[in-house]
Amino acid sequence: MSLAVALQMDPMETINIDGDSTFMLALEAQRRKHALFHYLPQDLALMDGRVTARAREVTVRRKTGDHFSFGPAKLLDLASMDVVLMRQDPPFDMAYITATHLLEHLPPETLVVNDPVEVRNAPEKLFVTHFDGVMPPTLIASDRERIVEFRAKHKDIILKPLYGNGGAGVFHLRPEDDNLNALLEMFTARSREPIMVQKYLPEVRKGDKRIILVDGEPGGAVARIPAAGEARANLHVGGRAAKAKLTARDRELCAAIGPTLKEKGLVFVGIDVIGDYLTEINVTSPTGIQEINRLDGVKLERDLWDAIEARLKGRRGTIKRVM
Repeated sequence: MSLAVALQMDPMETINIDGDSTFMLALEAQRRKHALFHYLPQDLALMDGRVTARAREVTVRRKTGDHFSFGPAKLLDLASMDVVLMRQDPPFDMAYITATHLLEHLPPETLVVNDPVEVRNAPEKLFVTHFDGVMPPTLIASDRERIVEFRAKHKDIILKPLYGNGGAGVFHLRPEDDNLNALLEMFTARSREPIMVQKYLPEVRKGDKRIILVDGEPGGAVARIPAAGEARANLHVGGRAAKAKLTARDRELCAAIGPTLKEKGLVFVGIDVIGDYLTEINVTSPTGIQEINRLDGVKLERDLWDAIEARLKGRRGTIKRVM
């Protein structure tokens, strides 16, 4: 059975084929004989209840510098697609939120991964607060007095922008650090949003762990080891990928959130774990497939497509063919 699959993502020419998870999903879809169409988020349009995008059929291959070919551009009615993969990178800003509103107009016969309504309702640093007993001590507030009190109690803290991504704007304040006021002024000048303040977890020096969940079930993990002198373990700021096993606590965290992810149609999710604590649930454009594949000898993209196809069959009863 062939499916029509639309890829809502960043420009094809900008992706790193040795690290990009969407590229792996595209390769696997192509292996299954699915037809692929690429468009940018800004190509979306809504008129008279129809969601369209200026899209091009795309072929992908693992060849550096020549990893894709486009067909001619055409106006694509997304209701004609079997699957839409919402895979553009954050920031989770109003443009991102607007895209979820537009995709929400698609009929139920078209499966959007991840579900746009649930993506909109699950900003990664806030979604995790709905689960008891999984987070380190955390404060979300704008009130300087509350933040000062939190620091007095926990001494060593992390400050994060609530809607940041990729480790941008994350600061580690040790007990002797006198930059708190300056940082609060900077955060306040940048936005009116509250700040996330967390107790510093020294286990991060050994790395945080990115775990991929496939339709609510843990599929694999990779440790991300921060560079010397760096508090952030994100790979694009110098973190190093290392093999990781799922511990009993990891599985406990996955079990705590997995049923909710599955119920909400969040098929492809990446969570970040430091020590015994869950710090973020990434539902927008999670990464980590290629690193886990290389280190564990698995093919997570196959598991993800199995889950997508099973969910589509369950929704429709049958998978329709591409005409």
